Amino acid sequence: MNDTRPSGSVSDKSRIELPRVLGLWDVVAIVVGGVIGSGIFLVPADIARGVGAPLLIFAIWIAGGLLSYFGALSFSEMSAAMPRAGGMYNFLREAFGPLPAFLFGWTLFLVIDSGAIATLTVAFASNYLPYFVKISPLGQKIVAAVFILFLVVVNYVGVRWGANLQNVLTIIKFVALAAVCIIVFIFAKDASASNWIRPLPSGLSGSMFGAFGVALVASLWAYKGWEGATYSAGEVKRPERNLPMGLLIGTMACVIIYAVANMAYLYVFPASQIALSPRIASDVMNVVVGPLGASIISFIILFSIMGAANQNFLCSPRVYFAMARDGLFFKRIADAHPRFLTPHFSIIALGLWSLVLTLLLETFQALFTYVIFGQWLFFGLTVGAVIVLRKKRPDLPRPYKTWGYPVTPIIFMLAALFISFNSLVQKPKESLFGLLIIFLGLPAYLYWKRRSG
Repeated sequence: MNDTRPSGSVSDKSRIELPRVLGLWDVVAIVVGGVIGSGIFLVPADIARGVGAPLLIFAIWIAGGLLSYFGALSFSEMSAAMPRAGGMYNFLREAFGPLPAFLFGWTLFLVIDSGAIATLTVAFASNYLPYFVKISPLGQKIVAAVFILFLVVVNYVGVRWGANLQNVLTIIKFVALAAVCIIVFIFAKDASASNWIRPLPSGLSGSMFGAFGVALVASLWAYKGWEGATYSAGEVKRPERNLPMGLLIGTMACVIIYAVANMAYLYVFPASQIALSPRIASDVMNVVVGPLGASIISFIILFSIMGAANQNFLCSPRVYFAMARDGLFFKRIADAHPRFLTPHFSIIALGLWSLVLTLLLETFQALFTYVIFGQWLFFGLTVGAVIVLRKKRPDLPRPYKTWGYPVTPIIFMLAALFISFNSLVQKPKESLFGLLIIFLGLPAYLYWKRRSG
């Protein structure tokens, strides 16, 4: 199982298998590095503005973390049972057939992960790097292209290279974020722990539940990324152990650091002031250590952005690779490099499409919000697969079984349904357009299905 030599002839690149070289801490780094992007620095203001009371703020971050953890529990069972490249794609295919699985992979490639890379790239080149170096608009586009090219090359030459970069970036940003919290607790003047409690929530009401739901969506956006580790399941050593443990350790680590970060924010500012701050982490550090604080936060965010983008290149190409090997995507995407043992064409394709979206981001940024509705439908459907497969494939070996089954999967599915429904109500035009993007995959599916048949 741990043999890293390619199977199949070198001339038939579509038969070369990807090597199992990723260990437990690689999986943890993929989860943590993918989750901790810019969300913890940007989302707190939206949540504070929505609910106001600090106890509700903590409740939202904990609820978002628990829901993500419940999702990870179900994904862990399926990853251990089907440790193949593609993750969610495989779970959907086994439970519901090739069409839903293809539509997920199609949307992932067309908008979800390529859009995430584009958004992160522009943030790196245009929003945060200029804080340290003055860059012209043309220079920012060049930096964006070099940023994507660098990540493509690193992941092209070996999954170990991509994983090592992910490990380093994850350690840097996790330790740096933890250090920021410690600095706040030690050196903040005129801070108050009473900000963690006051003002108290103003009683139960329908509007409060609605605001809580909207804020919960924001926190779940900040937690998104843990699912990416399953895409690389085919390259994990001892997947029956390392995938479940990596998903659960990584997700819980994110819950803890997010909770501590919000405690640090509230220690310095009351919730009402956090609600007015679009860059709360910078504002907090500015109060605690002066103008140097903004530089520290911008420095951390650069590593956070690169780590989140690298996770996409390290994991997502495995989905398109699996689709192509099923005959449901471009034929060359199914190839593995005979020397580097990576899905090299899949990595290049993701890099090129992400670069196109990066150069068109002014018009694309709104498009990216259109997929939230469908994206959470896929999340709910995938967690539902653990219930379907218990009935459909009782013979499937399950080295790990979902804790709290069937309660934890059902809670996650209800949350995913709520998020999708909330998106449909709050932004009907964007949600319906997101469905259009997904259903544009139908003719593509029929084309590739006919060719492979």
